[in-house]
Amino acid sequence: ELTLGVWSQITMEGGRKGFLFTAIMTSGAGFLSSFSPNYLSLMALRFLVGIGLGGGPVLGSWFLEFVPAPSRGTWMVVLLAFWTVGTIFEASLAWLVMPKFGWRWLLALSSVPSLLLLLFYAITPESPRFLCMKGRTMEAVDVLGKMARLNGAELPSGKLVSDKNIELDEVSESATLLNGTAKAAKEEENDNIKEDEGSDFGGFKSVSKLLSPKLLRATLLLWMAFFGNAFSYYGIVLLTSELSNGNRICAKQEVESVHSNNSSLYKNVFISSFAEIPGSFVSIMIVDRIGRRLSMASMLLTSCVFLFPLVFSRTEILTRISLFGARLCISASFTIVYIYAPEIYPTSVRTTGIGVASSVGRIGGILCPLVAVALVHNCHQTTAILLFELVVFLSGVAVMFFPFEMKGRRLNDTEADMH
Repeated sequence: ELTLGVWSQITMEGGRKGFLFTAIMTSGAGFLSSFSPNYLSLMALRFLVGIGLGGGPVLGSWFLEFVPAPSRGTWMVVLLAFWTVGTIFEASLAWLVMPKFGWRWLLALSSVPSLLLLLFYAITPESPRFLCMKGRTMEAVDVLGKMARLNGAELPSGKLVSDKNIELDEVSESATLLNGTAKAAKEEENDNIKEDEGSDFGGFKSVSKLLSPKLLRATLLLWMAFFGNAFSYYGIVLLTSELSNGNRICAKQEVESVHSNNSSLYKNVFISSFAEIPGSFVSIMIVDRIGRRLSMASMLLTSCVFLFPLVFSRTEILTRISLFGARLCISASFTIVYIYAPEIYPTSVRTTGIGVASSVGRIGGILCPLVAVALVHNCHQTTAILLFELVVFLSGVAVMFFPFEMKGRRLNDTEADMH
């Protein structure tokens, strides 16, 4: 999923076509992997699945542009709650399918949900913001017209003006409407499209903008927040099985226990996955009330509180309660950071910004089993818990230094709009 930065650039250049490629690669490679004749082919196909999954988060950037500012946080939580639904569904599927039918059936059935994106692609509208930024104003008007009819409203009379050399107002509050004719709008669209061709050296220009003076602080803090959230989230998921038997099992004994009690492993993962449901409700309640920064900080620091008892004792009941509470808080924080990431960047670099930030988060997810979980396997449980505590605490402090609070504010289209 480190390829998310690439997917975000594809989406910036091709709009919703990026979603189509994501769905094809994820579902196609996922289904084919169930027929793998050997381990090498299985790893190659799962690698392709990972590349496809890397494009998933850019859907949030697209969805964000259709939601009004006052309820933007709430609706983004609703969208991201389907991650929780998918987690519970996959845990349930593994629990039911693996013991009786094996991993091939599990992989084949797990590829089916990605097909839904292919089925809905034909009726998925293009982002009006994206179309305006590309100078395709007539297409943007068509999309806005369909949205207006769906909501029983009418568009103001006039012409939608797009000029990449001026600051754009938010489309929902409105892209500037001036008197004119459809012919003039079409001529302007063609001129802007020509201007756009060859103007950006791949994705390098967009990536470099993330480190511009106005965005540097926000970008670095966002990378830290994503790293901390991903490291902690995937760490807690892994620790659910690693510490499910408290402090009684270590090293070789632990491996034997996992292989001899698969049903217990599925049960623990299934139960802990439900922690994300109240996490979603908590996100909905606080994200548009107390703001993004305070919401993330409170959830991260509360997660520290839940993990702290495990430093001293790891009985089975205490471990389950602590990890359940910690996962609730981390999932809420992770949801909110995915809301905040596309909000903080202007339209011109939004998908690139969230793509690069999420890729940094994936690095945290990769390092987590290599560092923290390895400590548990070597009977250094206390050190592992303290490491998680440190990462979560530093992330909680970092988010309080974000330069912008986006609660109720309109999205920016250019760096000049940011203040």
